[in-house]
Amino acid sequence: MRTKHTMQFVTHKELKTELFKRPGVRKASEDLEFEFKIMDALIRARIEKKLTQRGLAEKIGVAQSALARFESGRTNPTLSFLKKVTVGLGLKLMVK
Repeated sequence: MRTKHTMQFVTHKELKTELFKRPGVRKASEDLEFEFKIMDALIRARIEKKLTQRGLAEKIGVAQSALARFESGRTNPTLSFLKKVTVGLGLKLMVK
């Protein structure tokens, strides 16, 4: 028997609202907020400096795929990796 599938598109805001209703999703997001802020700041800096992932990766001596994994949050970088990225972008990593 064939069933007819229908798709419904929602905005990112609507999806986030629905997801945050689930137990644990809000806590997980809050737990990762620190990492997200660092990744977002470094991605923005890379884009502002008009560097591609490949360009920055070549500049700092890492594989483009390693930088992509970092920027997507699929890996937990070492402090050494973070230092390479920040220095490559002409930034300093400071903790307050």
